[in-house]
Amino acid sequence: MKKIAVLNDLSGMGKCSLTAAIPVISVMGIQACPLPTAILSCQTGFPSYYCDDYTDRMDIIMDEWKKLDFHPDGIYTGFLADAAQADKAVKFMYEFKTSETKILVDPVMGDDGEEYPIYTEELCRKMRFLVKEANIITPNLTEALLLLYGREKAHAEWNRLSVLEEEKYLSEIEKTGRRLTEEFKVEAVITGISISSEGEAEMGNLICQSESQTWITTRKEGGSYSGTGDIFASVLSAGMVKGIDTVSTVKKAVDFISKGIHDAVLEGTDRNEGICFEAHLAELAK
Repeated sequence: MKKIAVLNDLSGMGKCSLTAAIPVISVMGIQACPLPTAILSCQTGFPSYYCDDYTDRMDIIMDEWKKLDFHPDGIYTGFLADAAQADKAVKFMYEFKTSETKILVDPVMGDDGEEYPIYTEELCRKMRFLVKEANIITPNLTEALLLLYGREKAHAEWNRLSVLEEEKYLSEIEKTGRRLTEEFKVEAVITGISISSEGEAEMGNLICQSESQTWITTRKEGGSYSGTGDIFASVLSAGMVKGIDTVSTVKKAVDFISKGIHDAVLEGTDRNEGICFEAHLAELAK
């Protein structure tokens, strides 16, 4: 069975990070091999949480995996709390990847035009090292701008884009996508772009490949839920290792997440609890 090493935190509640990645990757027929970066009682959107940082134990786990001559078919990196953890992820790639390893990096650094509290320019520099090793990256627009420009210019670009008419706005996002693929030599999927289509709100994802760009959209429903980005990246990482083309895998991910959001809206689930994806897991196995 093929294996994906997943470098991410484990939250007891919130259906994000490893809690989301393990069932999604597993049901798609790939073994998820978690390398925890931290253990949390619940994800950080809750009013209170306990976090046990695993940075100093990541090397111990890596040393044990080296004894097993472990070389995963895929590597997927998600939330990294600081530059030190990003260094561990870079080290992991250099020591465990082969020429056949497929790598997905979700460069978690911010959203909606603002950086997360963990953001530093050093973390952003380390993230660029990771991105250059990847086959696919899954930034939202904020993270795409941070990767390209750093904090100060990213803010200026966000402000410039935010006042554009939609047609021009989407055209500028496509230019951003092209620059990502050219600068980092990766496929980039810019996620979570709000679009208005015939008066109806939609959520768009832009797939940027070396020779083409493809929009995948779906009807926008509910608010922003914990873990949807992790689920999206997990589907993509498993699809990539299975050799499924990116456009088909993004469509699968978007359809799966949309159904989970729909059920969460019907159930009245709090955004911090994540979406109700469990009933739809079997569809990922098809």
